[in-house]
Amino acid sequence: MNVKISNLGKIITGKTPSTKCPENFCGPYPFITIPDLENRKYIINTERTLSEFGADTMRSCLLPKGSIVISCIATLGKCGIVTTPSFSNQQINALIPDDNLSSEFLYYVFCTLLPDLEAVAGGGSVYGNVSKSKFGNIEIVIPNFKQQHAIASILGSLDDKIDLNRRTNETLETMARTLFRDWFVDFGPTRAKMAGEAPYLAPELWELFPDGLDEEGKPEGWLYKSISSLGEVVCGKTPSTKNSLFYGDDVPFITIPDMHNKVFTYNTRRYLSTLGANSQHKKTLPPLSICVSCIATPGLVTLTKIPSQTNQQINAIIPSEKRNAFFIYETMRALSQEIQSQGSGGSVFFNLNTGKFKEINILLPTQDILNFFHKNVCSTFEKILDNDEQSQTLTQLRDLLLPKLMSGEISIRDAEKMVEDAA
Repeated sequence: MNVKISNLGKIITGKTPSTKCPENFCGPYPFITIPDLENRKYIINTERTLSEFGADTMRSCLLPKGSIVISCIATLGKCGIVTTPSFSNQQINALIPDDNLSSEFLYYVFCTLLPDLEAVAGGGSVYGNVSKSKFGNIEIVIPNFKQQHAIASILGSLDDKIDLNRRTNETLETMARTLFRDWFVDFGPTRAKMAGEAPYLAPELWELFPDGLDEEGKPEGWLYKSISSLGEVVCGKTPSTKNSLFYGDDVPFITIPDMHNKVFTYNTRRYLSTLGANSQHKKTLPPLSICVSCIATPGLVTLTKIPSQTNQQINAIIPSEKRNAFFIYETMRALSQEIQSQGSGGSVFFNLNTGKFKEINILLPTQDILNFFHKNVCSTFEKILDNDEQSQTLTQLRDLLLPKLMSGEISIRDAEKMVEDAA
């Protein structure tokens, strides 16, 4: 049965309380914005929160537990389920569903609505504006509650595995970051030597670390060098959007929304055709290039997996030594705050041009130490990529199953067997 979303419950469009009043923020209420919807089903924590004072100014926008939120301005189609009384900004529409509806089922349906949102937004772009009324007029298929629950349970089992992979990757990232910090930020081995402590690394590695710090407080012999000394720096570019032949399915075209919470970025919202990529072939980045956002949302860092290009908001480093890619990645992550401070204009829309980016100095140890770091973390990053690729496969299966289950093309039992085989 096709039903308009407006007939499934109450639709609420969020808003932002005055940012001129700091008392509105920092409190018990999650304040949901689009970045909070990245790679998560349930919204538990958010970057910003509202105080009781701020919440009182927005009571008409309160979202109870079980509400489904979806981004409808700028980046379309990001979804989540509210787990505690919350609020959202104006880029998000939310549905407070009627009692005879499953929030989990509606979440999965909403995850498939991007084509519908693009159509009503006009222009067919992922960057659009879908009003409350346009969103409410979208029709979706609603089976009976028993079927809703069964479908949500099947798809939820896939999401459970995806979430396990995400949490595993967070642990792996922490392991790599901890090692990086000990060696290159806290100078743990050198400080241990200075304190006369027992070696905690292999002898052949331990002897490579300096015995003391110099007058600048860094390990003796380590040098500050510019980012440009690490390899070629490439500022991205957008091929002419007037030529539709430049866009297709061949080459990932990385933009800032693709970079959030990603170690490797290879599935992107837009792709270039081979023709489009060849029209600016000098902008092509090989695998294990390090992409850093430098305009608008500065300081996001990701690695390429396959040949890719970026837009002009991103500077990328093609390492002269591919073995240094993971060191550079962790270095740029550690430098995220400095990258933000280097942006000009004093605005939330920073602009760190390529010239300034190249001049940022980083501390470099010897290449022998960098080789050992690569050897220690390479398998960690490979496992992160393996988990991410598995999650992508599970996500594709999840998105394939939903319409087939709703149409009856696949039975619940057959879908359960497909999920069991995949997981």
